[in-house]
Amino acid sequence: MHCPFCRHPDSRVVDSRTSDDGSSIRRRRQCPQCNRRFTTVETASLSVVKRSGVTEPFSREKIAGGVRKACQGRPVSEDDLALLAQRVEETLRSSGSAEIDAYEIGLAILGPLRELDEVAYLRFASVYQAFDSLEDFEAAITVLRADRDGVDEGAQDAVAGDTAVTPGATSAS
Repeated sequence: MHCPFCRHPDSRVVDSRTSDDGSSIRRRRQCPQCNRRFTTVETASLSVVKRSGVTEPFSREKIAGGVRKACQGRPVSEDDLALLAQRVEETLRSSGSAEIDAYEIGLAILGPLRELDEVAYLRFASVYQAFDSLEDFEAAITVLRADRDGVDEGAQDAVAGDTAVTPGATSAS
């Protein structure tokens, strides 16, 4: 790291701390030549490769902006959108790749958006997955209903299983 004061090509790390949400590291450095101190902030870069082949830096704001359109008129707050964008970024960073295809970002958005609001999910999926007909919507709705009903039945079975008494069973004390 070059010293910003004397341009010496080296510096010594005096202190390191994680900042904010742990996605960056703040380092306090000292130049061995002029002895002045300065701070650097280090983050792992994440780039998006678009369909055209152009690469640009990842942006949580673009994620939230794209999802915001699908959430118009829905009971979704700005905090919800910020959390969704954070979850998507964490998912993408956990892949370990520095370059992410734009299509993969859309796939990473679908899961958290589905949990947040099913109508917004359908809106986003219809554009993202290029629904061409009513059958595409019907198929997506059928999957949503099956998953929701499956979760509801599973929860009911778990509750029923806790209180069910099997004939002939005895409890050990």
